[in-house]
Amino acid sequence: MDVTTAPTSRELIFVPERQNQRDYRNALGSFTTGVTVVTAMAEHGPIGMTVNSFASVSLEPPLVLWSPSKTSSKHGLFTQAEHFAIHVLGAEQDHLCRAFSKGGSAFAGLPWSLNEEGVPTLPDTLTRFECQRASAHDAGDHTILLGRVLRVALRDGDPLCFSRGALGRFAGNN
Repeated sequence: MDVTTAPTSRELIFVPERQNQRDYRNALGSFTTGVTVVTAMAEHGPIGMTVNSFASVSLEPPLVLWSPSKTSSKHGLFTQAEHFAIHVLGAEQDHLCRAFSKGGSAFAGLPWSLNEEGVPTLPDTLTRFECQRASAHDAGDHTILLGRVLRVALRDGDPLCFSRGALGRFAGNN
């Protein structure tokens, strides 16, 4: 059976290129993600950034990944860090998302402590994955950082979500 589907009049179909980069970003933004803050220790002190490029990779061994942009001023610091922590934010923690976003105040005024590996950690996030860098992979304008999970901290709560440029909450079928 030969099945051909015609695009609906509401679809925008395109090949991602430099001239339609905004359309491509909008398409990527339609995939709702969680929001994380990744932290590490640099020579000058603690660093962190808000990230939504987090994913689980493997249960055995326990691996996760995230992808910093090569245009970030912190890219080199994160790709060289031996250890890092990925904090999954709860629905009520949009203040942490803003603090670690570009132009945010980062650690200023926030409680934090160092873990066994000397990585700054934020208390009471929804989940925290404390990792050792396993590998780094070139990925266009980003670098994929694979981390072996050494420890996990987990609490109950709803996740902070990001979709189409806005923060929100997950609305389940309760």
